[in-house]
Amino acid sequence: MAFLGKAIRSGVALKVGTMLLRQAQKPENQRKARELLAKAKNRKR
Repeated sequence: MAFLGKAIRSGVALKVGTMLLRQAQKPENQRKARELLAKAKNRKR
């Protein structure tokens, strides 16, 4: 049973990783990520 659970979790993690990479390639999401990063940098100062 443990092997099956690990296989399912790794499959889900792979699917999530693929989905995140696909979303990160979209220009509107890249813009949002840059804005969030700039906001976080300004907060520290």
